[in-house]
Amino acid sequence: MLITFSRKCHTLPRKRWTLPRSTRTEPAPPGRKALTGKSPDVQMDIEHLSKAVPQLAKVFNILDKIGEGTFSSVYLGEALMRDGRKELFALKHLIPTSHPTRIAAELQCLTVAGGRENVMGVTYCFRKDDHVVIVMPYMEHQALVEVIGSLSFAEVRLYIYHLLKALRHIHQFGIIHRDIKPNNFLYNRRSRVYALVDFGLAQGTADTQIELLKDLGGLRKTPRPVFGERNLNSCTPTPSATTPDAGKAEEALSWRCSMSRASGRALSGSQKPAKAVQPGLTCDCFLTDRVCNVCMSRKQQVAPRAGTPGFRAPEVLTKCPDQGTAIDVWSAGVILLSLLSGRYPFFKAGDDLTALAQIITVRGSRETIRAAKTFGKAVVCSQALPPQDLRTLCETLRGRRRASPGEDVPSALACRNRSPDGGSICEPADSAELTLQNQESFSNCERTVCLMKPALEAEEEEQGWDRVPDEAYHLLDRLLDLNPNSRISAAEALQHPLFKDL
Repeated sequence: MLITFSRKCHTLPRKRWTLPRSTRTEPAPPGRKALTGKSPDVQMDIEHLSKAVPQLAKVFNILDKIGEGTFSSVYLGEALMRDGRKELFALKHLIPTSHPTRIAAELQCLTVAGGRENVMGVTYCFRKDDHVVIVMPYMEHQALVEVIGSLSFAEVRLYIYHLLKALRHIHQFGIIHRDIKPNNFLYNRRSRVYALVDFGLAQGTADTQIELLKDLGGLRKTPRPVFGERNLNSCTPTPSATTPDAGKAEEALSWRCSMSRASGRALSGSQKPAKAVQPGLTCDCFLTDRVCNVCMSRKQQVAPRAGTPGFRAPEVLTKCPDQGTAIDVWSAGVILLSLLSGRYPFFKAGDDLTALAQIITVRGSRETIRAAKTFGKAVVCSQALPPQDLRTLCETLRGRRRASPGEDVPSALACRNRSPDGGSICEPADSAELTLQNQESFSNCERTVCLMKPALEAEEEEQGWDRVPDEAYHLLDRLLDLNPNSRISAAEALQHPLFKDL
């Protein structure tokens, strides 16, 4: 199946998506070391952090490193409180290259919205030169991949309910989290405590109450300096009344920028400047080995792409510039889809086109094309794919339903093997295999499920999977609405009949 956009895409820098996570199935209780026997590399990292931010050693005994991402590392620290008891904290060390405005915005999100409604708060912040450490309460939690095979439907319902509560709370402040996924929604199964963490990729809506998010999203005409830093990444110079040659400098800089864009076009394969074309002309280079003047004359699309692959909404994958809180709701829908089907991760793709193809195999090609048109994007699909019935899909993947003759599950989502805890590990097919005609892959999975079916059915009946109400799949359908304008909001979802007794 071939999928393309009517406009050319480009790749933006990859964002981080790792947060504090547990490295044990059963974390140690508070007041006890979570891990023992630190590796030499971890010990070196702890020593490096202690030297970079010496104030930490006066307050915390750093026990271990419990998480690492592209732009931060998380450590477990133990502090002696005034009343004599010891308390654990998560110490998030941001890499020195993080932009000061981004760090300050994350702190402001934690300060304003954190500490209630299942949103993690902030306790303190240390800064030494360009090193920043955010101190947060430590919460024991289990990784979803470790428990998904043993969760009951009642636990799944509570999990989604509390996730939607956290989203409703931050959306009221005009915060778009942009990286909703299980690793960022900590879950303590034993005490039923939840916490939304990591606002490192957060953006603000047009009416956001987080002042610094206005600077990051370009909502403020004159961004305020943070920590005394200047923005050195902008191509547009800042006029200065004290500089007599400011006009000449601006002219020279604009000339360099235009030359850079011209050389970029030359590297793309066109040695001649693009000719002016009349607006409204359709592209005629589709499925050819050349780039027409219509495409060359179009402005480069710029839209946020931040987020974790597999959880990005269709409007993010198609680079729609108008993105709102609905992208967080879509990610919550993907999580619910994983929980109901027992497949995590449900979607796994190496690029945006493959990710969109996997969504089409579930939601349908005609529906995706129609939804994309509502937010100004044209998606072309070479094969017509019908939408999947969500109940049938989830029950088949969970092993509660046998496929009838002629019925199939998208090969991109077919189960390749099973995890030891009874769940499944999905390995999506390549983009070239994204059709509904790979019967062999699904048949092998079905035979494996049939051998385990008696034991699985007894266990799932006890966990309530034999009586999942229709309301669960109705809510899933609303959360995975391809059109962000009609997608249910977090506040509306909390009023859904699925949660009527909560």
